[in-house]
Amino acid sequence: MATDVVQEIRPQKGPQSMFLSSRADIAIYGGSAGGGKTWAILLETLRNVGNSRFAAVIFRRTYPMIKAPGGLWDASMALFPLIGGQPKQSNLTWEFPNGASIVFRHLKLDRNVYDWQGAEVPLICFDELTHFSESQFWYMMSRNRSTCGVRPYIRATTNPDADSWVRGLIDWWLDEEGYPNLERGGIVRYFVRENGEIRWVEPDYRDEMGIPPKSITFIPSSIYDNPALLEKNPEYLANLRALPQVERDRLLGVKGKGGNWNVKLSAGKVFRQEWFEVIDQLPLSVLQNPQSKRVRFWDFAGTIAKNRGDDPDWTVGVEMLLAPDGMAYVLDAIVEQQTPAGVDRLVVNTASQDGRGCAVRWFQDPGQAGLYQGEKLRSQLRGYDSCGVVCQLDKYNRAKPFSRAAEFGEVKLLRGAWNQGFLNELSQFPDSRHDDQVDGASGAYNELTGSNVRRFGTSQMRG
Repeated sequence: MATDVVQEIRPQKGPQSMFLSSRADIAIYGGSAGGGKTWAILLETLRNVGNSRFAAVIFRRTYPMIKAPGGLWDASMALFPLIGGQPKQSNLTWEFPNGASIVFRHLKLDRNVYDWQGAEVPLICFDELTHFSESQFWYMMSRNRSTCGVRPYIRATTNPDADSWVRGLIDWWLDEEGYPNLERGGIVRYFVRENGEIRWVEPDYRDEMGIPPKSITFIPSSIYDNPALLEKNPEYLANLRALPQVERDRLLGVKGKGGNWNVKLSAGKVFRQEWFEVIDQLPLSVLQNPQSKRVRFWDFAGTIAKNRGDDPDWTVGVEMLLAPDGMAYVLDAIVEQQTPAGVDRLVVNTASQDGRGCAVRWFQDPGQAGLYQGEKLRSQLRGYDSCGVVCQLDKYNRAKPFSRAAEFGEVKLLRGAWNQGFLNELSQFPDSRHDDQVDGASGAYNELTGSNVRRFGTSQMRG
């Protein structure tokens, strides 16, 4: 005799249950990676789907974030069908048999909020609240209204960002060091917003029209509050521990506290001089291994100082070798100020000295001028493995893989007169006026490890 299998859906004990039982008008959940934020916000949208007139909207800042593998939409596909939901892929909407709906939308541009003029949304959810602007959040709060019988409310998830407006909003729930104050987690506070500023008030406050204040709470969570994830994917914790220091402090933080909301990029946070061992010569086994790869990566600055006091950027060429065991060796760093013609001559002459076994790469502007410069340089480097590289990432994100490798002892420097200047610049990043050697070194490391994804010209690395 066949029996029906009943699948129970419930939040995990701890912060996730606290978030899903909060009565606050606004509840913000998270504060580090791996705390079960996505699952929690999806569960919340299902609370009222028994009401045929209910509708919920889940926002992410961009459309690709919604459709990313393992992201919101994928997670909803594993959950919503259990409640009878039918997906509409064309418009990222879930419809339920009684007429209730849950939709996924983006607010890529600040002005996208005006697409919601006149809307009535009982439940508004923001996934990764720090990605949204403050004006977007408060405008959408004006669309948070209901005539379906469900009290309108807002739910949001977040990771720490010291520069975000969210940091100020939840300040009361954090300690002086920027970690969540666990004793205050889940406590509800009340506020009114006047002339764009928040004023905290008592629960029984009423304005001149008798309107009560809004309520808000912050509920911190961390990967240690998510035993289901640790059981199914224990290596995720190792992934967080392997992050560069700034990202690790934000997304993992301290066990028992969570992520840090005060940590920012600053000198000594991305690179430290003590991370780099200086060696007198390369191991013979590395030099003779045909699987070792070598590149000279250039970051161009086509201006020279014209007046006393000028401090333009420098043209930098960093030579690096990657051994088969993953150890990176920085062999040389050229730092010069040259005219555009002098830069071309410097690159060509250096290539002849490095030899044809050393690939030549440079950051290339994706525009027409960059293409012209790249083709001109490649014609002068005929016979060498050479090409330009286009990278859309900012300097810090370009540097993260190299930073992580250095912190874990996977980068060594070959002793030379250039060492101290190189280390000084790296250790002062991103606060220093100059970061050209950071760009050259991160470009070389990313090229050797396959992180540069768009090239112009040849791209085969040679040992």
